Amino acid sequence: MTGQTPPRRTVIEHCAVATVDAESTEHASGHVVVADGVIEAVGPGPAPAGLEGVERRVDGTGHLLTPGLVNTHHHFYQWITRGLAQDSILFDWLVELYPVWSRIDDRLVHAAAQGSVAALLKSGCTTAVDHHYVFPRGGGDILGAEIEAVAELGLRFTATRGSMSRGRSEGGLPPDSAVERTEDILVASEEAVDRWHDPSFGSMLHVAIAPCSPFSVTTGLMREAAELARRKGVRLHTHGSETAEEEQFCKELFGMGPTDYFESVGWLGEDVWMAHCVHMADSDIAKFAATGTGVAHCPSSNARLAAGIARVPDMLAAGVPVGLGVDGTASNESGELGTELRNALLVNRLRGRPDALTARQALRLGTMGGARVLGRDAEIGSVEPGKLADLALWRIDGVMHSSIADPVAALVMGALPPLSLLLVGGRPVVEDGHLVRADEEAVAKACAAAARELASRA
Repeated sequence: MTGQTPPRRTVIEHCAVATVDAESTEHASGHVVVADGVIEAVGPGPAPAGLEGVERRVDGTGHLLTPGLVNTHHHFYQWITRGLAQDSILFDWLVELYPVWSRIDDRLVHAAAQGSVAALLKSGCTTAVDHHYVFPRGGGDILGAEIEAVAELGLRFTATRGSMSRGRSEGGLPPDSAVERTEDILVASEEAVDRWHDPSFGSMLHVAIAPCSPFSVTTGLMREAAELARRKGVRLHTHGSETAEEEQFCKELFGMGPTDYFESVGWLGEDVWMAHCVHMADSDIAKFAATGTGVAHCPSSNARLAAGIARVPDMLAAGVPVGLGVDGTASNESGELGTELRNALLVNRLRGRPDALTARQALRLGTMGGARVLGRDAEIGSVEPGKLADLALWRIDGVMHSSIADPVAALVMGALPPLSLLLVGGRPVVEDGHLVRADEEAVAKACAAAARELASRA
């Protein structure tokens, strides 16, 4: 129709493009056109001539363009407790840190969330999940503070209303002072969905319901949380099969392993994803594949806590949805998602198979794999027309990468490349390696002050 205002366009061209579409299409030198925050065109060579409304044209020479990375598991608040319990397995690590975490409040969480999001954005992440499950009495509006902090920096976000209800007096790991009553958790979870969850296309904020783990949550809460999430139409998330100690805990308390326990309480399905899933038998993998239950693979955290090596190649071969996760930065101090591409590839080859995970499979885990796990694969995770313009432009012509002929190998197998541009919904959130919407020095100072304050409280 004549007289219509043309869409606002951004053109990125002359760069290598890894689309991560169903055919794994790649262009040695290609272009992407973004119109009003959505990918309009992608293809080889320069962008078409004569485009109207072009507000920005980016010369991507020497760069690789990929989908923005998708982080399927994190604990933002842990940014201010990094470097503690350095040589502990999971259960000992938790016992040491639970008393510290039980003293957080909304102000400290806001600072910690900004530190975590800064690290994610600067490592190419455009969508992230945070699993927050510590809500001390008198801590204020913790989830609201976190959501505000994330929005200020421009990350696409899935906030989970997590919880702990099984304290030490009931056989759990957390101190009783760190847990909540089941009825209070369910009310707060429903209120969080009603207040914040936006299911529309292009939403910047989803909410999921996420009791913490079998060793910190009662069976009753697990069942009722699943019923609530399905009634509200949101997803479910928890930790599962992370360590050998967890498996033994489940067998002693429930008389079955974690996967069978999850099945017994209604926690397998396409609307569910679990973090870690390190200790999975063939039968467990088969149940996840048959039900479409997703997995957040956290290679660095699993190594940091000596949890073991998840059977990611076997999961992928079976058809299990698998994405990547940073996990909490008290067990993955870098806080970067981009480095998890390399670590996933290397860790999964430690079983003795040099082809256990390829560079392109690792990239898919960090993009389309994560999008599928979160149920957003129609919106994000690949560079295709009609999808949201969540895009990462990596510089690969510098001294650290220029001698690697394969651009995807340069990204996944080399050092994490500098990030020249990161778009979320077509809007820049990182330029030339720096945050666009926040003062990094101010974020760093606020995080350091929050860490000192929390340490003094503990």
